[in-house]
Amino acid sequence: MSMGLKATRNHPGSADKEHLRRNNGPAAAGKRLKLRFGLSALSLLAALLLVVSAGCGSRPDLIIGAQTFTETKILAEMYKTLIEQKTDLEVKVIPDLAASPLVFSALDRGDIHLATLYSGEIFNNHFPIEQTKERAAVLRQAQEGFEQYYGFDWMDPLGFENTYAFTVREQLAQEKGYKTISDIKPDAASMRFGVDTSWLERINDGYPAFQKEYGITFAKAYPMEPSLVYSAVQNDQVDIVLAYSTDARLKAFKLKTLEDDRQFFPPYDASPVMRKEMQERFPGVKEAIQPLIGTIDIETMVNLNYQVDIEKKSEREVALHYLKERGLIR
Repeated sequence: MSMGLKATRNHPGSADKEHLRRNNGPAAAGKRLKLRFGLSALSLLAALLLVVSAGCGSRPDLIIGAQTFTETKILAEMYKTLIEQKTDLEVKVIPDLAASPLVFSALDRGDIHLATLYSGEIFNNHFPIEQTKERAAVLRQAQEGFEQYYGFDWMDPLGFENTYAFTVREQLAQEKGYKTISDIKPDAASMRFGVDTSWLERINDGYPAFQKEYGITFAKAYPMEPSLVYSAVQNDQVDIVLAYSTDARLKAFKLKTLEDDRQFFPPYDASPVMRKEMQERFPGVKEAIQPLIGTIDIETMVNLNYQVDIEKKSEREVALHYLKERGLIR
């Protein structure tokens, strides 16, 4: 094999490296998140806010925060454009605020007022929850819990979720008729699996739990950085990988995601989230972004990400084009 990657048999481990906003379930994981995105990250946010104030001459009426990954920055530009068109508010976007835990903390502190978060955030030990992977139940708990404990208005979903997705080459899926994860079970014992190292080692929601749920064990597992899985499967260095469901490389590399037919992964539906005090102060904001709710499906989000990540357009350019195409702005 030309990858230079070490094959590993599957030994349950204790590593639990957070990647963006993945399910960390137990209380200890929530504590790790708070430590990891602690003083240094908040110091960075404070510095960014100083830059915003200096650049504007005064603090904007509304500040939108976005994580480092593309879709949240595109969505932030959509929110900004719609709000400024339909209200008299001055809006500023602060991008690249690390991962969702920092964005959450910034919302909680009032440093930002609006952001995109994902329903699976409930599993990060913010408040007591009912353990479930049922999509509507997870959303309901996000909406009710974050309002009760944090004073957030967790709006209805935009229409897509960004979660883990088992992924193969489109050609292989067509040849074998793969549509769901269960479809690969007869062939799994001969398949090479490329995967984020942290997921491979997690016990409760990683490979060991997946093996138990689906009864699937791959021939060999190749741990690698998440960014490498797409090219690895495209180049036939592995047969199947664990990817992210809205990544632009799914389209660029002609990859096929498989339906999680046993609902192993928790849902991560994307929603705009706003501090209720700001909504009460500026009631036109929620109305301004309402046309986006329920209208952006996963294929659309992949295509928007593709325009930025592969075609190298700016997030603002892509956001404006989409809004004009949908007739939402002039």
